Amino acid sequence: MGKLISSLILPSFANAGWNLSSFYSSFSSSVNPFATRVEALSQIGFGYSVLGKMFKLGVEPTVVTLSTLINGLCKQSKISEAVSLFDEMVEKGYQPNLIVYTTLLNGLCKMGSTDKAVRFLRMMEGRGFEPNIVAYSTVIDCLCKHGLIKEALDLFSEVKVKGIKPNTVTYNCLIHGMCASGQQKEATRLLNEMVDKNISLDIFTFNILVDALCKEEMIFEAVDMVDTMRKQGIEPNVVTYNALIDAHCKEGMVSKAEDIIDTMIKRGIEPNVVSYSALMNGHCLQNKMAKARRVLQLMFERGFAPDIVSYNTMINGYCKARRLDEAVELFHEISQKGQTPNIVTYSILMQSMFQLGRVSTAYEFLRKMLASGQVPNIVTCSILLDGLCKTGKLEEALKLFQAMRSNSLKLTIVSYSILIDGLCKAGHIEGLLRNCYTLKATRVLAEMVSKGFSADISTATLFVNLVLGSDKSILTKV
Repeated sequence: MGKLISSLILPSFANAGWNLSSFYSSFSSSVNPFATRVEALSQIGFGYSVLGKMFKLGVEPTVVTLSTLINGLCKQSKISEAVSLFDEMVEKGYQPNLIVYTTLLNGLCKMGSTDKAVRFLRMMEGRGFEPNIVAYSTVIDCLCKHGLIKEALDLFSEVKVKGIKPNTVTYNCLIHGMCASGQQKEATRLLNEMVDKNISLDIFTFNILVDALCKEEMIFEAVDMVDTMRKQGIEPNVVTYNALIDAHCKEGMVSKAEDIIDTMIKRGIEPNVVSYSALMNGHCLQNKMAKARRVLQLMFERGFAPDIVSYNTMINGYCKARRLDEAVELFHEISQKGQTPNIVTYSILMQSMFQLGRVSTAYEFLRKMLASGQVPNIVTCSILLDGLCKTGKLEEALKLFQAMRSNSLKLTIVSYSILIDGLCKAGHIEGLLRNCYTLKATRVLAEMVSKGFSADISTATLFVNLVLGSDKSILTKV
């Protein structure tokens, strides 16, 4: 397995590149073909090279050309290049229009560059371009998505002071942000403010609230919110119903979820793959795999192609029920049905195989995963780490842990705890190697603490017991 770690897992962390040497072959000296080529940048993202070629051929790019180039770079998430090009435009005397400013602002927000987006917004104001409500809503949404609710509300207040009227999108951004941060009461207050100011409520507004209430396990309140929707003349759609179905299933109220599906159909709303997957999950959670399988079959009968989430739900259900052969059988069925197993599929199967002692099968799924081009994430690597530790392959576990470090995976407390537990348990068994494992466990624990993590009671107890039975001088070597 040591060879497997070094020869399979490490090479899987790689990036693909582009060979665009033939891109220049059809350049001409006229402006229009250049504009056409620049349009292609939204697909190939080779902005600076094209711009350089234009200057070499003596073609002066227009504001429209440069704006298109910035738009293309933003679409390719090359925001730093777009910002540099913007700065160059300004230095050369070009006057970017409002569309350029808005495009770049949107790009910064999509990349999650909140601070830069706010600074850019202020720069727009300073240069005499008064942002419209779309620009402000974009930044408010970005702030909310990063949990900066206070800053979003401050900007929201500023917008109102300037006499710019917030629209439905603005309120939806704030309501979604508040719901995501558990501030349902504040979100409801904003909803009431919308009503008071005669701002149109839409289905998205209510779906945000219904979904948030469902995730907080406030099912009765979610149902009340649906009643409020109807009073406002807005009929629930499939997204609304899916939130209710999922919540009822997770609370064990599967029969009620089935009633909701019947209600949907009576109201002329067709359940979709998400609806059936939620119902399937409800049956799986109750270990009623026969019923879950019937739901899967019902999806085919009604013309729906189950997606990989649906299959993962079923595979996970079989694994939890210790019916691994049926899980593997369904795994092989996935490709036949036109779907591709993803990292979650492999992780579910590997974890279950390790837990039930089918180690060779777990390794086989690892090989298949890597052969398919899937790159292990922190969850997958933690599952492998746990499997190696529990099967006594401590040296392989340490190699994997080092590979996780080397490839910039963000190690979690789970990853550290798994390895420390494995080293501690091995130290109790291996008498002659006790001091060696104590030293390694101590070093990993020290690293974990330096990262701001704290050991749980189980890990702490194992470690203390190991140290008590080891040479105390070991601690001075950390």
